Amino acid sequence: MVISALASTVRWLAEQRQNRVPVSGSNPFLEGPYAPVSVESSCDELRVEGEIPRELNGLLARIGPNPLTPPNPATYHWFVGDGMVHGLRLRDGKALWYRNRWVGSDKAQKHLGRPKLPGKRHGIVDTVNTNIIGHAGKLWALVEAGAAPIALDHDLNSLHHGLFNDPRRGGFSAHPHVDPHSGELHAICYDALVPHRIWYQVISPQGELTRRVPIPVRHGPMMHDCALTHGHVVILDLPITFSLGTAVRGAAFPYRWNPKHEARVGLLPRNGTARDIRWYALEPCYVFHTGNARELADGTVLLDAVVHERMFDGSIQGPEPGRITFERWTLPASGDTVQRQVLCDRPQEFPRFDERRAGDDYRYCYTLSADLNITDRAQPLIRHDLATGRSDSYLYGEKKVFGEAVFVPREKSGDETDGWLLSWVYDLDNDRSEVVILNAGDFGGAPQAVIPLPVRVPMCFHGNWIALDD
Repeated sequence: MVISALASTVRWLAEQRQNRVPVSGSNPFLEGPYAPVSVESSCDELRVEGEIPRELNGLLARIGPNPLTPPNPATYHWFVGDGMVHGLRLRDGKALWYRNRWVGSDKAQKHLGRPKLPGKRHGIVDTVNTNIIGHAGKLWALVEAGAAPIALDHDLNSLHHGLFNDPRRGGFSAHPHVDPHSGELHAICYDALVPHRIWYQVISPQGELTRRVPIPVRHGPMMHDCALTHGHVVILDLPITFSLGTAVRGAAFPYRWNPKHEARVGLLPRNGTARDIRWYALEPCYVFHTGNARELADGTVLLDAVVHERMFDGSIQGPEPGRITFERWTLPASGDTVQRQVLCDRPQEFPRFDERRAGDDYRYCYTLSADLNITDRAQPLIRHDLATGRSDSYLYGEKKVFGEAVFVPREKSGDETDGWLLSWVYDLDNDRSEVVILNAGDFGGAPQAVIPLPVRVPMCFHGNWIALDD
């Protein structure tokens, strides 16, 4: 009954927006480096400056919002645009191809004149636009708030909807975390139509749902990310929640800062239930993305994360400027309050690290310098040395901006600097994009390789390296 009533409400709101929203205005997430592209492209045998490491045999994939048709700028929110994937295929020291494809939602397939994809949908919207990973032999486009993942092949063609390879119906998360020892995916998932509950879900290496734990919550919180230790999942129940009033006023993204929602962080034992969660209080703030997390010998948990003082308190178009810090949170074994330590007070986002060390002690975390007040000049990649407390910067160019840096190790075991950092980079002056490969062991040195692209890749959300054998 609750789901049915909410679904009817959402449909009614959509009809009202058609009649009541403004029809003009500007939007920074539809302009400049964020501006969508209008076509799907395929570019083969790309030029390479420098030398691509021969160990890089795979696909650098990326996904983000790219509206199929021009939206209303005044009410368009960056988080809701139709999904588009981008991919660069590397093998034997060569850049074989670049491609971009819209993700096969029902809306996209109809607009592009393609048949509807098979598979089980979940929720009332099937747009998928936030992350792309490799798992169980396929690529998976991911989103949060209730929609099911969409499977793609290694050429970026959409295949089907579904909760990975599991026959059951369900949504997932934009940010699962891989256990490097078991190969399982762990995630905290929420559904916009079920405001009183979230779920801890585990997906096996074969793509089957092996664990689903319901957890009661209040107000319908937005849980974009979580974190994983060897023994626990870290749950971030923070004060951005579903806002019916915001939806009624015409916003495409109905989540807002809610000062009435108590901020808390939970530790759920991997084999536990909601009754086993230990909750910690903290002052109101929001975390989109976590770095690594680990447990100390006494049971204390350390979590590194990018922390926003407030979010979605003003703009209805996307993230807004404000105080952002890179922090270490301590959840003490004896206590019930999060202890916060600011590691770096420069505005930044999209933390990445050597994911072979997920749940273990680690030294380096890489973030994108992200000051939303600056839109006309480059911002650097930051490397945090968590052993010394030092933060170094790398600038791709005076007029170049970039997406998150993905660390790819040279081999399965080895040092955190024995590998490469791969980024999609956009040239503000020339309206062109390139992929840059940095040697992680020579941070600050010249790029290992630069692959200029004959097209522009909009600034978008998340991406990953998917190793391939073919």
